[in-house]
Amino acid sequence: MSSETLSTFESSLQGVATVHTTSASSFAETLGDAIEEPAVGTPLPYDGVSLAETAVALDPSPLEIDAAVTGVTPTGIGIADYGTVTLPSSEAGGELVSLYPPRHVAVVAASDVVPDMRDAFERMGEDFERGTDTQVLATGPSATADMGTLVQGVHGPQETHVVVVEDR
Repeated sequence: MSSETLSTFESSLQGVATVHTTSASSFAETLGDAIEEPAVGTPLPYDGVSLAETAVALDPSPLEIDAAVTGVTPTGIGIADYGTVTLPSSEAGGELVSLYPPRHVAVVAASDVVPDMRDAFERMGEDFERGTDTQVLATGPSATADMGTLVQGVHGPQETHVVVVEDR
């Protein structure tokens, strides 16, 4: 991932999501700025980055997910050209945590941000070969203008934050 790719990713997210860039050592503090409690989440796969030292409840029950204001999940890939993140399916239930609470905080390693869809499809193909066969591509809150006026957050989160961890 080049600095140009990361810059493009952050620019593509403007107006769609709030971007927080951090290091692993500052992650808990940065995440604290992005969440509103109660918050639920799924484990993060990055060395030195954990939700254990935060106000985020791991392994949430359906009732906790329903009551949560914020859901925190790891992403698979960030796609710079579109400001999109992929959300791989998992046994931990990341799909529910990312879709039910009104605020979604997606955590992405800067090294997992790719320039474009071609690179994303290549990486997802590798994931599919390893058995991760379902991924949601998310680009901010859902939106519709079916009734004339643009309405965001029609289904899924109404607000999206992306935390980019630079040194993972």
